[in-house]
Amino acid sequence: MKNIIFSLATLGLAFCGFDSVAQTVSGQVGGYNFVDLGLDVNWATYNVGATKPTEYGSYFAWGETEPKEDYSWATYKWCEGSFDSITRYCIKRKLGKRDKYTELIPKDDAATVNWGETWRMPTFAELQALVEHCNWEWTKDYEGSGVSGLIGISKSNGNTIFLPAAGFRDGVEFGGVGLRGQYVAKQISELGNCDVFYIWFRDTSIEEDDNIERYIGNSIRAVTTVK
Repeated sequence: MKNIIFSLATLGLAFCGFDSVAQTVSGQVGGYNFVDLGLDVNWATYNVGATKPTEYGSYFAWGETEPKEDYSWATYKWCEGSFDSITRYCIKRKLGKRDKYTELIPKDDAATVNWGETWRMPTFAELQALVEHCNWEWTKDYEGSGVSGLIGISKSNGNTIFLPAAGFRDGVEFGGVGLRGQYVAKQISELGNCDVFYIWFRDTSIEEDDNIERYIGNSIRAVTTVK
């Protein structure tokens, strides 16, 4: 899959003081707030593991449901210590024990396990729709919190969502905190090494891709079909 890179200008960047635009709350499901952006699913207003939009929340290796201290192949739940010994969600025999799964089942979905059955991780198509159906602006200081990230305003109803630049975890280290955000889908790619679909962003662009290794600790923004 070829990377698709959107500049913020391409996505409808408007220099109008977005950093003062509050996160919209359209309702609540299972005790967690959501925003209706006029899409097929409603989006949580903060990351899994957080309690408000300006918190980074927890970092999850793909297919794991709890945060941890070390994010590596050696500690990854669904392998035997290396990238070519995958034990679940593997469609290439050379990478491990091949099975039929290309999408997380509920018991391996961090959003479902932590927030309940009305919530799940988004599909890659849903992440793409989020990117393409909002106007976006980077902020270094969202609502005076000192937290940087992307503010999105729905092109259809004007509601807003904030994605903090929480960075990622690799090994015991944090990377890109305050500079970039990485949000994963519930699917693996059927190309390459069965890596994971995701979007990531920095101050000037958002990129859609399918090549993030699944042991990396990333942010999860949950979705719900409850309206």
